[in-house]
Amino acid sequence: MQTFEDQVVLVTGAGRGIGKAIAQAFAHRGAIVAANDITPVNLEPTVAEIHAVGGRAQAYVVDIAKRLPCVAMVEQILHDWGRIDILINNAAVEPHVPLLEMDEWDWQRTLDVNLSGPFYLIQAVGRAMRERGGGCMVNIASIAGRAFGLRNRAAYVASKMGLIGLTRTAALELAAHHIRVNAVCPGVIETEMTAALRQDEAMMESWLASIPLGRLGRPEDVVGLVLFLCSPAAAYINGQAVNVDGGKVMS
Repeated sequence: MQTFEDQVVLVTGAGRGIGKAIAQAFAHRGAIVAANDITPVNLEPTVAEIHAVGGRAQAYVVDIAKRLPCVAMVEQILHDWGRIDILINNAAVEPHVPLLEMDEWDWQRTLDVNLSGPFYLIQAVGRAMRERGGGCMVNIASIAGRAFGLRNRAAYVASKMGLIGLTRTAALELAAHHIRVNAVCPGVIETEMTAALRQDEAMMESWLASIPLGRLGRPEDVVGLVLFLCSPAAAYINGQAVNVDGGKVMS
């Protein structure tokens, strides 16, 4: 089992779903988790659950869609813990709106959270990692940002395609500072975010038929790859976007 003893890990969107599972997994392996979300409603229970089993975590309630709060959060984490070893950009929003009906707010908010937020944090955390001599970053993208789109998800798909591009560019630029950057691209994972999508029975029937493993993903399916990419075992993996989708046949 990978260990991350005393490493400081910033996980955005840690209040639920994939982010919560990632935060708990790092804490279980000895890391100090800086858990971020936009509201304390889900975040505080996540931190409490980590503390209940002897883990270390602290809540940082910040809207990552804005640059100044992101910078302030990074500075606070550095003040509290002295460093940031790993950054997991997981926070995301996914409005379900037809392209011709989507308003500017939904479009802009999705890009702000899913793409600008990771940029702000890669930049702020990257500067801190450069000073300490290295680190690791993983961006949670989506298979929707790769070979195909999703109906009624124009902003989400665009943001995830952009995040994969940002990942590859950051990997190129930050490698000189011993900072590795990779992306994980989940398929449909059974979380609160995908609840509405999973209610579309026809879509789910078609989707499942295209997955050789014959089931939807679970948060823990994503966690294993994230842990691996942040471990010494992945020391020569950089700038990659890796699918976690059950071997879905792209269409």
